[in-house]
Amino acid sequence: MNAVRTVLGDVPPERLGVCDAHDHVFFASPRLPGQELAGVRAARAELTAFREQGGGAVVQWTPYGLGRRAADLPALSRETGVHLMAATGLHQDVHYDEDTLAALRGRLAEVFVTELTRGIGTSGVRAGLVKVAGGFHALDAHARWSMAAAAEAHHATGAPVAVHLELGTGALDVLDLLCGELGVPPQRVILGHLNRSPDLVVHRQAAESGCYLAFDGPSRAHHATDWRMPDAVRALAEAGHGDQVLLGGDTTTAAARSVDGGPGMPYLLRRVVPRLARAVGEDLVRRILTRNPARAFAVPWH
Repeated sequence: MNAVRTVLGDVPPERLGVCDAHDHVFFASPRLPGQELAGVRAARAELTAFREQGGGAVVQWTPYGLGRRAADLPALSRETGVHLMAATGLHQDVHYDEDTLAALRGRLAEVFVTELTRGIGTSGVRAGLVKVAGGFHALDAHARWSMAAAAEAHHATGAPVAVHLELGTGALDVLDLLCGELGVPPQRVILGHLNRSPDLVVHRQAAESGCYLAFDGPSRAHHATDWRMPDAVRALAEAGHGDQVLLGGDTTTAAARSVDGGPGMPYLLRRVVPRLARAVGEDLVRRILTRNPARAFAVPWH
């Protein structure tokens, strides 16, 4: 039987409710000094605000070594009533020091499998997905190494593989590697940040593989603007791929949290969803928020 692996244990997929399919409760990277998502109180407030907008679940894509604070997630889930999923995996190499990466050589897949099956560190919290990352229009050696480990972990456990696409690029290269060379079923792959590169042809080519396509995070100054996202989702729906679309908020800095004056998690339901509903209808948006993530993240764990 398929189940979603949350920080409180495996649950039936229909229990997720409205799902933010890509966000961060905690996150810390040397690339974002002073903007760490590290406070439990702020995390609780943000999840509460999301819940008050009708949110039911948040998938945290924070991978290995970037401040996941896995031990704090179960209490936050209980206190706020929001289902939380934790991730294993590895981000781009620029987020790590050389010692951290060197310590993972030869054992990366083992680390992923351990965190999926036994738990993250001593927290006992089992990850429910593997997050990896590509580069800008390319896959470097680090990306290929981490994706090979993610594929190995998928084959050992059934876990879905979520991919950070740098500025939304490289989708087809990722699919060629993960699904072609490494044998991960496309329906177990989630491509993130497609809103940042609104190439409708590439979106459709990727969707034809059977993978999930995540439109996650409001616009930034150097990204494609929000007004293009509804058209991209509508094009996918008209081509028969509406059931493969996911939505997320991708809050990665303290300044972006709603409790600190930014859009944060509630923005997804407060502003993005009504805007998208005008373009594709409320029924499809409801499926994108509930049925699609329930399928994307529920697997027959083994």
